[in-house]
Amino acid sequence: MNYQEAWAFLDNLQFFKIKLGLESMSQFLDSVGNPHRGLRFVHVAGTNGKGSVSTTLREVLTRGGHKVGLYTSPHLSCVRERFRIDERFISEEAFAHQASVIRAALGDRQITYFEFATALALLWFAEEQVDVAILEVGMGGRLDATNVITPLVSVITNVSMDHEQYLGNTLAAVAFEKAGVIKPGVPVVAGVGPDDSLAVVAQVCEERKAPLFLLGREFDAIRGPEGSWEYRGIDHGHSLADLHCRLKGGYQIGNAALALAALETISETLPVPGEAIRQGLLSVTWPGRLEYFCLADGNRVECPADQDSSLRRYLLDGAHNPAGVESLRDALVSEFGYDHLILVWACMGDKDVAATLTAIAPLADRIIFTRPESERSAMPEQLAAILPEEERSKTLSAPTVKEALALAADMAQGGDLICVAGSLYLVGAARKILLGEVAP
Repeated sequence: MNYQEAWAFLDNLQFFKIKLGLESMSQFLDSVGNPHRGLRFVHVAGTNGKGSVSTTLREVLTRGGHKVGLYTSPHLSCVRERFRIDERFISEEAFAHQASVIRAALGDRQITYFEFATALALLWFAEEQVDVAILEVGMGGRLDATNVITPLVSVITNVSMDHEQYLGNTLAAVAFEKAGVIKPGVPVVAGVGPDDSLAVVAQVCEERKAPLFLLGREFDAIRGPEGSWEYRGIDHGHSLADLHCRLKGGYQIGNAALALAALETISETLPVPGEAIRQGLLSVTWPGRLEYFCLADGNRVECPADQDSSLRRYLLDGAHNPAGVESLRDALVSEFGYDHLILVWACMGDKDVAATLTAIAPLADRIIFTRPESERSAMPEQLAAILPEEERSKTLSAPTVKEALALAADMAQGGDLICVAGSLYLVGAARKILLGEVAP
């Protein structure tokens, strides 16, 4: 297969429903030589923050001189975004080659989209002989296709409600699925809160004799002046002061601390000097997650402090569950200044639409509902009907993402902020229109 044929073949697998379980994945990997058996891994699970922690790990480890594979999901607009080694995305040729290997090995067997993509990542990382591969869990953990590995360290960023139809409708049930990534004797770095999720994670760690290192207990992130912070390590000799994060959002300090604690637990195997940590934190980018920029004549530019009427200010954020939207709301209140907020919003119909939309709608001066190309997308009129009557007067609808962005740009003045949020499908489509592809 060439690249387009390989991508089309993978896309067709989306017609098969999500299937949680490890048996078919393990059997398939066995048929292609178990590429994961010769690799070292960091496994990252959790409800929110997985991508930020994973990409921070990659950036810091790469700057520390290691060859690092990174597998994340979902992608915004191009499937190649899911697969990276150091600074480069997988090439079209390598993607097509590995996809062809998988298709030939499958024969008459059937695997899911995510199993196929995970197998492709493992085959590529093995062929490229990476020093370590960072795997982000797709959904849950216990039955996720990535859970065929035994990592050097497992990370559980946090636990909140999401994907209830698959993971359960209580915090303890969701935490049990996330805690499924914990392996006997393998250290666990976690940022779970002091609730049912911590009780579940702690119990599983105890049963599997896996050391648990908890944010705020064994290690911490202490805020300092002018956006700086201090990492207080598990071993106090690993503490680092005057650190700065490039990623926006106050919660990113906690995500960075999780990454540094994970690195601390594997420092004997994969050492990283302090300067690589500092430079890595300043270099991390994570497209579509509190991504703030200005456009001038169609070109991306840094946003100035003053209000330039020729510029349009944008904030793209893929927050799509209640906890993620609450973080977006906090950032809009505390980190961004604007005269008026123009919200471009879409979401999947199977999400907790009321909880997410009603949390952020009061901040917006105008709301433009639209619908990206997905059969799961909620209709704009459905979204407007959810709002309280006093909020509906500030809503508009646009049939396509392109038309919604054009409408927002026409409305906005120099001091206004256009926030695109509610769905990664929406953010991916909007980002491609505004900035082009993530993976060149």
